[in-house]
Amino acid sequence: MQLVYWKVWGKTLEKVRAETHRILSNSSTTTSQGSRTTSRTPTLDQLGVDLTLAAKSEKLDNVVGRSSELERVEQILSRRTKNNPVLVGEPGVGKTAIVEAMAQKISNGDCPDTLQGKRLVTLDMGALVAGTKYRGEFEERLKKVIEEIKVAGNCVLFIDEIHTIVGAGAPEGAVDASNILKPSLARGEIQCIGATKLDDYRKYVERDPALERRLQPVRVGKT
Repeated sequence: MQLVYWKVWGKTLEKVRAETHRILSNSSTTTSQGSRTTSRTPTLDQLGVDLTLAAKSEKLDNVVGRSSELERVEQILSRRTKNNPVLVGEPGVGKTAIVEAMAQKISNGDCPDTLQGKRLVTLDMGALVAGTKYRGEFEERLKKVIEEIKVAGNCVLFIDEIHTIVGAGAPEGAVDASNILKPSLARGEIQCIGATKLDDYRKYVERDPALERRLQPVRVGKT
């Protein structure tokens, strides 16, 4: 079984997640008539952070520059096929900041019509794997997230260190995350933005032609 090291965002991520969950529970579950309703993506809400909601709450820092990368991400997301951009660059060059800037643009309505009203939500692969002890448990959890996204119809995932989906959650005899995600990516049922290093993209993504066909790399260099 592949050993996977998960990137931890630290206290900032935890603060954003806590604030996002607070807002979701206090406001987004209330209809215009004042009655309560449940979220259409409860599992995803537990495992990730709604970056567009965080942007609306002014919990994200403003990003200066990177207009060319943002434009490229918008173009790819607006395609009908191969519409899953992957930001490829070394640690610290600002890949996550670009995604947060994209969330701010969506939140402000400063985006193409195809992205209006979308939710840009992180999928924390570490949280997805955590606590899964038995064969099929991880697969069931991820499939539940995918089904929620399909029903909601307005979610774009952000998967940091996207190369780690290859082999993730796959003890002997089980299906890994990439093989669970690929059919839905191929059918356009889910859409994602990824981020990874160039070496890891080549080592894991390029060696899986079925996965690579669904992704479009966007190089991110130092500013």
